Amino acid sequence: MICSIRKLVLAVALGLSAHAYAHPTDGDAAKYVTTQLAVTGAVEHVLKLSVADLRQLPPQKLGEVPMVCQTGAKLGQLENLKGVRLRDLLEQANVVSRNHNDVKKMVVIATASDGYAVVFSWSELFNSPVGDGVLVYFEKDGAPLADDEGRIAMVSSKDLRPGPRHVKWLQSIEVRRIVE
Repeated sequence: MICSIRKLVLAVALGLSAHAYAHPTDGDAAKYVTTQLAVTGAVEHVLKLSVADLRQLPPQKLGEVPMVCQTGAKLGQLENLKGVRLRDLLEQANVVSRNHNDVKKMVVIATASDGYAVVFSWSELFNSPVGDGVLVYFEKDGAPLADDEGRIAMVSSKDLRPGPRHVKWLQSIEVRRIVE
């Protein structure tokens, strides 16, 4: 069962990769800036959160997050981030789970305004150290995020290679059940 769920998560991730692409480098980041985040899908409470709303939630801070891309190349680092854990947002939205094992069959898809998307499994967010480090952030070095990240972004700081799951211009989080 666990092996088949892993295969399905991989299939969903590969399927999304056809739609996901690197963030644009056309120099016009302002057109991608997001000021609101929606949490939707298999949740009891759809959330629409502005930066001001996110600031009202229990804050989390990250010191240094080295940005390592998929190939292993070092791209620098993010420093002094303030935001909220993705897991806390999902708990507030209350993931729909009719049966005890339903959550084990779910993925969480984070999408940017430019179409970039990344995937997490529910188990990864709630049953592993990775979940402690997935931060939806709105502040860096004590200031609001600049246009090159939007006003809301996300990073998976506990990944060995955080670059691929660094989502600039974060606009939506969708919870999706992938198997029956």
